[in-house]
Amino acid sequence: MDGVQTLLVVVIVVLTMLLLIVGVQVILIIVDLRRALKRLNSLLEDSILGGGLIRTEKLTGVLEFFKRKKQGKMEKRGEGEI
Repeated sequence: MDGVQTLLVVVIVVLTMLLLIVGVQVILIIVDLRRALKRLNSLLEDSILGGGLIRTEKLTGVLEFFKRKKQGKMEKRGEGEI
């Protein structure tokens, strides 16, 4: 009976230590996510208030540039093959 109780105490202590370690890791992950969200929030605030970083006109212009470039290459290939 004494061996079973000792084994049970050891298992309980080990599981408690593992749960503490996992709990600390979860808290660190939550803190890291909070920091990342704060940075993202400040970046988005600056882009909206400052009118700066993210402009849909510029993104659309870049996409149109690549579309035109791609279409131009296709037209040249088509003319050369005929």
